[in-house]
Amino acid sequence: MDELGARAAAFVARHPRHARLRQVGTSRAGTPMLLLSVGHGTRHALVVAGPHANEPVGGATALRLAERAAADPRLTEGADATWNLLLCADPDGLRRNEGWLSGPYTLGRYARNFFRPGFLEQPEWLPDGPDRATLPETRTLLDLQDELRPFLQCSLHGVDVGGGFVELTHDLPGIAQRIAHAAARLGIPRELGAYDTLYWPDLGPAVYRIPPPRRGDLTAAITEAAVDSTWCHPGRYGTVTAVVEAPMWGVAAVADGTPPADRDGVLRAVSRALRHDARRLQRVLARVRPHLAGVPEAAHLLAPVDDYLLVCPRLADAWDPDTDDGSGRSLPPMSTAHLVALRLAGRRLALRTAGLLHQLVTRAGSDPAGVLPELDRLVDEGCADYRDGCAARWIPIARQVEYQTRVVLAAFALAGRRPTARSRAGEPGWGSGAAVPMHRE
Repeated sequence: MDELGARAAAFVARHPRHARLRQVGTSRAGTPMLLLSVGHGTRHALVVAGPHANEPVGGATALRLAERAAADPRLTEGADATWNLLLCADPDGLRRNEGWLSGPYTLGRYARNFFRPGFLEQPEWLPDGPDRATLPETRTLLDLQDELRPFLQCSLHGVDVGGGFVELTHDLPGIAQRIAHAAARLGIPRELGAYDTLYWPDLGPAVYRIPPPRRGDLTAAITEAAVDSTWCHPGRYGTVTAVVEAPMWGVAAVADGTPPADRDGVLRAVSRALRHDARRLQRVLARVRPHLAGVPEAAHLLAPVDDYLLVCPRLADAWDPDTDDGSGRSLPPMSTAHLVALRLAGRRLALRTAGLLHQLVTRAGSDPAGVLPELDRLVDEGCADYRDGCAARWIPIARQVEYQTRVVLAAFALAGRRPTARSRAGEPGWGSGAAVPMHRE
């Protein structure tokens, strides 16, 4: 977190005529929230890095975008644009992930040091609407949107295991082709059936339309991102929001759009595994909970554990072809990619929960409930399934950053052509040369 601010300040020192750095808010723990701006145009692009605590690549992408904007006048003067880069929307959460951020980047190290706050503590969500948002991080983001009225907002997210995809509030014709080009050049699998977009309209391969927010219970909001959010808030200004997902560990099968051989059989297996893991985790939590008094960060770690264990049974029922989950909604047509994504998602929920419980126990300084061996088994089983069962492979950070950068630049170019925009943006960065020299990885 500190490195982001230092690198942004150094960038401004190198480009004093074009760049500014200012504090736009303060986190709950008192960390400054910094906005790096490049250019002096009247049309604003807002890029939000670090909206989820365990998705750090956006900060590096924001700095890469600043370098591109400073180097290419087509992105600033030529487009009458200013780039506004919020370096991290959840700086407190990012700090809680620093146990794995320095590497080595292994699934086990990531799982045992993973942190992501509970649903109600995530800055982009507005479950009670913007007027009742209380988190200072959320209020900072809303104030920025109202101040800048951006023609484009890009929220930089990360998929821990899976593939890259984009969610849009408005269609940007042509973006699917550009994403395909960038993904192919960089070896990033495209996720053609992302689990949290299961019921959303497709705008093209790996591109999904964010539906209008609707009221629902907490489990629906967590599993479907269906509540109001800062993605939709600036729509009143004609803003196009692009949520850009880049994977840390890639799984090639998420790009398999072929019909599955046995859809129902796979769904039953995924649902059965999720129920089994959830029951194991619930038993562990029941043994751990009486021993948490005085454990540092216990409340912050317990909130997402409770959220995950709340939604696991609901998801297992929703995915099981033999179970009526009470929603009255049937599963949509599914490709092999959808089934792989659901398998990854079920494993993700169990692995995250096990990792958070592991931290709770280790921070207590002892294991009075005797659960660490079980938690280690759960973590090791989940990592082995990702690595051996799903062929998950680490994607070098430089490629994650370059992929996000190219997708944002594509969205910038295409959003600038919309009728509501006052000028057209250029299209730099789409040459045929290698995007990331291999020696830099």
